[in-house]
Amino acid sequence: MIAERAGPSFAASIPTIGGFALFRCRPTIGRVDTSLRTTLRERGLRMTPQRQLVLHAVHEPGHATPEQLCTQVQTTAPAVNITTIYRTLDLLESLGLVRHTHLGHGAPTYSEQEHQHVHLVCHVCGEVAEAPTDLMAGPAERLRAESGFALDAGHVALSGTCRNCQENSTP
Repeated sequence: MIAERAGPSFAASIPTIGGFALFRCRPTIGRVDTSLRTTLRERGLRMTPQRQLVLHAVHEPGHATPEQLCTQVQTTAPAVNITTIYRTLDLLESLGLVRHTHLGHGAPTYSEQEHQHVHLVCHVCGEVAEAPTDLMAGPAERLRAESGFALDAGHVALSGTCRNCQENSTP
């Protein structure tokens, strides 16, 4: 848990609402929180502690499944269940704050909207590597020219065999 790693003085300084710890935000997250709070209010919704906890969990580095996010959120708020996580992720995605990607079989992974790259998934060992989205510039141009299709390269997962598995499989 973040508070445990930071020490007791940090843990004592975390404000709570309804028993849920609210972490101090990085400046960008603070702006998102304010924007999200306004957007939710305009739609007749509230910024609940659960929504704020899920938003903060998604901002952690890397990709996480809803189950992983639920585990992370439950370290602070044990009563939050997986249904709340899924509903919050759907809401955050509809607002353009997070995006999901299918990295193969199983649950989608979620990351920040700005966290865009092509995913390279090894179907032998399961490793997920990242490549810049401009790697897909050629195929994207061809798709647009030939079929009028606009590729979302940040939502792409390519399957194949990683270098390590290729080197280990040679006779």
